[in-house]
Amino acid sequence: MLEGLLSFGQPVGGLIQIAYTVPDLDRAMADYSRLLSAGPWFVLRDFAGIDPVYRGAPSTALCDIALGFVGHIQIELVQPQDDRPSVYKEAIERAGFGFHHFGVATGDMAAARKDHLARGYEEAFSARTPDGGSVIHFDTMGAMPGMIELIHAGEGLNAMFGAMHEASVNWDGSDPVRIFG
Repeated sequence: MLEGLLSFGQPVGGLIQIAYTVPDLDRAMADYSRLLSAGPWFVLRDFAGIDPVYRGAPSTALCDIALGFVGHIQIELVQPQDDRPSVYKEAIERAGFGFHHFGVATGDMAAARKDHLARGYEEAFSARTPDGGSVIHFDTMGAMPGMIELIHAGEGLNAMFGAMHEASVNWDGSDPVRIFG
C-alpha cells in the first residue's frame, strides 16, 4: 500500500484522473493533444478489465481507452466498442458524450469502498487491472457531475502511470499514440 505522493506528483487519497467518453478515440486524442497539450497517449484496444462486474452482474462490454497526461493530471478517453451494458454506455445514454468520472487514488480499496457505500453511493462497476490493482466506479450522480472511480494506488499503478507521466514531460509531439496491453 502506498502513501503520500505518487511518482507522477499526485497524492494517494486525491484526484489523479479525469475521464471522458468520446465517439471517436483517434480524433479525441488528436483534439486533446492540440487543444490541451495532452499526451503522448497510451492506448488499450478492446479492453474490459479482468473479471469485470457491471451493476452486480458479469460484464462483457468492451471499450478502447487512451491515457495521457496534462501536467500531473491523467486524462482518460473512453470509446465504447459495442452496445453491451456498461458504465460508459449508461452515461452516454443519460447525458451524451463528455465527462464521465473523477479517478481517485486509494491505498486501501476495502476501506474506501466501505466509505463510499456508507455515503449511499451505488457500486456501478468493478474490475481488476493489468497492473495488479483494481478499480471501482461509484454512481455519484447528484452529488457530482459524474462517477467517482476508486483506483488502487499500488506499486504497479505507480510504475505504469509514473512512466506515462515521464513520457509526457517535455514531450515534443512525436510518437503521439503508443499501444499497450
